[in-house]
Amino acid sequence: MNPNPLTEADYDRLEEMLEHPAFQGDAMRLDEAQAVICAVVSSPEPIPPNVWLPEVLGQGMQSEDPAVAETIELLMRLNNDIAAALLADETVSPILYPVDESCEEYDFEAWADSYIFGAGLGGDWYELAGKHADDLSELLEPMFLLNGMLKEDAEKTGERWFSPAEEARLVADIQDNLPVIVQTLYNFWRNKRAGGIVQRSEDKVGRNDPCPCGSGKKFKQCCGSPEKLN
Repeated sequence: MNPNPLTEADYDRLEEMLEHPAFQGDAMRLDEAQAVICAVVSSPEPIPPNVWLPEVLGQGMQSEDPAVAETIELLMRLNNDIAAALLADETVSPILYPVDESCEEYDFEAWADSYIFGAGLGGDWYELAGKHADDLSELLEPMFLLNGMLKEDAEKTGERWFSPAEEARLVADIQDNLPVIVQTLYNFWRNKRAGGIVQRSEDKVGRNDPCPCGSGKKFKQCCGSPEKLN
């Protein structure tokens, strides 16, 4: 059990401290910091605090202001909370900010983008996944859809994209399942370290291979499209 979990008051304090003048506006928001830490905790290779803390706090981390030490202490406790929750398969509820004052939409894009950034701090996840890189690619696709990179790549290559209604439904589904997606990514690396990833009895169809249904489309554009990920 985590001996010193953050309370609601601690979360409020951390949110406040990340905006402290000592960081000169260079620190991440609380939602972004949480996403980075989720990726750091899930990383296949240990990422020490002296690597990820400067990314979260920016140049202001070098300040001798007492606010910096307090913020670091709160972030380390947040790290411990997230690590304990994911290890216990309890999932982590994402901290989200509204996109605008209407509070009708929340900034899932920033959360997913920060997670992808945090993943990059642990080396090349695809390379480290080895023969399971295709499995990892499928697990990460929802993140790339939320941060817009999947659509951007499709537009650049001229590949078919979803209709607005299909895209909205898919995005909403991924948003609802974000805690499970984060937990599944953590479990992927935990199982891989333990040698417990289940092997398929037959060869896996590659994302760019012809779909086995006979449609003539690539697998990722047909039966392996992102809408089947969840």
